[in-house]
Amino acid sequence: MAASLLVARASLVVSLAAIAALLPQLSSAQTASTGPALTAPAKQVRLITTYPPGGASDIMARIIGQKLGEIWGQTVIVENKVGANGSIGIEYAARQPADGSSFVIGNMGPVSINPLISKVPYDMARDFQPVALVAIGPTVLVTNGNSPAKNLMDFVRMAREKPGTMNFGTAGPGTLGHLGGEMMKRLANIDIVHVPYKGGVLAIQDLLGGSVQLVFADPQPILQHIKVGKAKPLAVTGAKRSPAVPDVPTFAEAGLPGFVAENWWGVWVPAATPRAAVERLHASLAKALSGADIREKFEGMGIEPRTTSPDSLRDFTRSESEKWGKLVREANIRAD
Repeated sequence: MAASLLVARASLVVSLAAIAALLPQLSSAQTASTGPALTAPAKQVRLITTYPPGGASDIMARIIGQKLGEIWGQTVIVENKVGANGSIGIEYAARQPADGSSFVIGNMGPVSINPLISKVPYDMARDFQPVALVAIGPTVLVTNGNSPAKNLMDFVRMAREKPGTMNFGTAGPGTLGHLGGEMMKRLANIDIVHVPYKGGVLAIQDLLGGSVQLVFADPQPILQHIKVGKAKPLAVTGAKRSPAVPDVPTFAEAGLPGFVAENWWGVWVPAATPRAAVERLHASLAKALSGADIREKFEGMGIEPRTTSPDSLRDFTRSESEKWGKLVREANIRAD
């Protein structure tokens, strides 16, 4: 009887040892099949955004930060570092510790356009690792609600009849509104004058007051004015219609094919960030952006959530720099 108990105990010990030996392999196999673990980073995480509170980039950053916080079980601090059309925030992000505790949401301006029109103190390829494209969205071309132009081609005809007398307001040189206006001038063969402001809100105010005739506006700030008839939408600048203004045609539908000018946002980390931290952030972003609640919030802002691979983001930003670089040279666009 005693001998039997000893044998049974010995067998149990051997079985437990075998199971213990297999646990790391099972854990490894599970990680391999499900991707990087969505564990919380060891340090407090800071999400850097390059624009002031209240704008589309800031609101998007806070939505993403909140969702990542839910996934990780810890608060994600959103840090606004503003100025120079986003360049100050990008430079600041490049100088943060490369330990996975910080990342930046950069958009088209500071990532692809600013380096083309001014000397910036960073190099996206040298100073950062791409993580994922997270959102893309068009602007809305609007005119004053009292304008006689009923649609885009009406405005084009009016501009052709009086070259050099109509203008378009923007948030400043090299912004998407400026690039969109220069592209429109070439495709429509019209002469309209660029009027730069220190911010898109000021351009919209002068559009409503009748000082400028056109503005390429983000959907969120202009939608309230469209609803009450103070601003008249002529076209959206995307390849497809925007869910924020579904009744507004694209440029192609409105009679001017070949025009696509969309803003976009991506996530980057400092260049020396460990690969495991990059993979964890990428997996967490993919989970965060796949939710129906995120899609609903983004679509309300007129943008669409995306999740690409790091390599795809690198290729995309390179192609955007090449696309807009040609227009920047043709129009001789400079920051000053």
